[in-house]
Amino acid sequence: MGGGGGGGPRGGFRGVDESAQRKLNAQAPRIPGLSRRVMALFRPYRGRIAVTGILVIVGAALGVVPPLLVQRIFDDALFPPGGGPDLAMLLRLVALMIGLFLASAAVGVVQTWLTATVGNKVTGDLRVRLFDHLQAMELAFFTRTKTGVIQSRLQNDVGGVAGVLTNTVTSILGNAVTVVASLVAMIIIDWRLTLIAVVLMPALVLVQRKIGQLRARIAAETQESLSELTAITQETLSVSGILLSKSFNRQRTESARYRAENGNQVVLQVRRAMSGQGFFAVVQVLMASVPAVIYLVAGYLIVGGSPDITAGTIVAFTTVQARLLQPLTSLMRVALDLQTSAALFARIFEYLDLKPAISDAPDAIDVADAPGPLGRVEFRDVVFRYPDAAPEARPTLDAVSFVAEPGQHIAFVGPSGAGKTTVLYLAPRLYEASGGSVLFAGEDVRGLRHASLIDQVGIVSQETYLFHATIRENLRYAKPDATDDELIAACVAANIHHVVMGFRDGYDTVVGERGYRLSGGEKQRIAIARVLLKDPPVLLLDEATSALDTVSERVVQDALDAAAHGRTTLTVAHRLSTVIGADVIHVVEAGRIVESGTHTELLVADGLYAKLAEEQVAATRVLETEAALEGAEGSEQQRGRRNTR
Repeated sequence: MGGGGGGGPRGGFRGVDESAQRKLNAQAPRIPGLSRRVMALFRPYRGRIAVTGILVIVGAALGVVPPLLVQRIFDDALFPPGGGPDLAMLLRLVALMIGLFLASAAVGVVQTWLTATVGNKVTGDLRVRLFDHLQAMELAFFTRTKTGVIQSRLQNDVGGVAGVLTNTVTSILGNAVTVVASLVAMIIIDWRLTLIAVVLMPALVLVQRKIGQLRARIAAETQESLSELTAITQETLSVSGILLSKSFNRQRTESARYRAENGNQVVLQVRRAMSGQGFFAVVQVLMASVPAVIYLVAGYLIVGGSPDITAGTIVAFTTVQARLLQPLTSLMRVALDLQTSAALFARIFEYLDLKPAISDAPDAIDVADAPGPLGRVEFRDVVFRYPDAAPEARPTLDAVSFVAEPGQHIAFVGPSGAGKTTVLYLAPRLYEASGGSVLFAGEDVRGLRHASLIDQVGIVSQETYLFHATIRENLRYAKPDATDDELIAACVAANIHHVVMGFRDGYDTVVGERGYRLSGGEKQRIAIARVLLKDPPVLLLDEATSALDTVSERVVQDALDAAAHGRTTLTVAHRLSTVIGADVIHVVEAGRIVESGTHTELLVADGLYAKLAEEQVAATRVLETEAALEGAEGSEQQRGRRNTR
């Protein structure tokens, strides 16, 4: 950091495998005007940056003044020509030297505070800006992008930028000033000794660099091993992982896997500790040799009658020369540091430059200002194709048209992959229709403010997501200012209040990661209560009971029926029994609506719906027969045990 007496500031990227880092940098995207955009990040803090730059230069310069005072102390105060020590001068020089040390330390503290403040503020601004931008991206972006990649941009890349902002820039400036100031001071002390030191210094720097590269490669292997240990821990000690290992009695296998990787980690740590010990010995010899050679040359100069070489000259010169090693080594890495920082910024700006596929039109209006009745949903010849679909593939939806009037229950059934769920995603504009129009309250959804549209829609999906928080906090995600009475009313309507009150902590019960402490039916009813708390006029149900057993399905279905009362409801159903009472059932096949009508009408039509109903009835009978046979077999075994007794 500061340019005090510790050999100059360090850079932002130390202890890395340089070849691997350069390959990684080469993969970074090319961003036009990157330098200009990076500089713009600092604009709000340019005053502090200017002060920091001045302090870096002052601190580095102050660091080379004490050796010059050492020369005066030796030659003029301790061993003046023709007399004993001059204590008055010695006191003044020592006081001045201590004052310089204090000033250098104070400058270093202030510089560190300013650098850390600016660096972390810019990093924080960048992190929030990136997070906000990702929040604005469309759903399709997250379905095609790995969560780990997104997290890496937010954590690793932005975290790496923090090192750039707090270290690299000040390191380059401080080290450059230190090297220049030290060389000037050495020339002032004795230009002949400077030539000797400059000749020997590059060899010392090169050896030091080789050691760093060797240790960086081992450090990279050690880090990979640590990552593997972390992955094993996350996989096996999570709730799902521990359940899996116990189910298959593989605890010993997992322990053996962890033990093997831990043994590898131990070996790598030992290698890391011992790496470069021979090189270190060479470095120590070289470090000791440079002053020794200077002593030798100084001796020859004194014998040759040079009056400029004094004890103070030699001590001051070797003190300044010792300060050159660290800043020279750091400056040799400047190119890699700058390349790495540019790569980090490029990856961040690549995400910031992504344009959301779904955004508000300049003249977008609120749903309240739409011309049609609230709760009316209409599809007009809607065509939809996923962005990553092959050009020759059929569209997911093809010329789909229907109308859901306020308060109607509209159901969509059909084979898996027919496009039913896509209909639900298009209604609140989570995806953009490729053709045709989706209307909400009589207005094309592309002409509505998206936030206003989402406020009118409640979604209950098959995959219920609950935060690792209390039931109360999960419910208030829909309405942060909801009262306890409103929470209770929503849970009563969702048929879950009595279950919540059965927990020791009631609504303050922590549900666990992804709601793991609750059953599937309980999680679904919490999700329904959360939607009821939002109180939207339109309800979208995406196979909300397909993963539940018969008993749970019945309870959840009752809650869904209560939630749907008085609301426009679009339901995607796998089990036809859940949509028998729908006002209209649309049968979807290969992206098209092939049949429409009530349950009775569709059965009479004897089309695809009737076929699906027949298959489900047959499957239900098989399951009921198997259950009956298992029950009979169990009864027979019990009678046999009683007869044996």
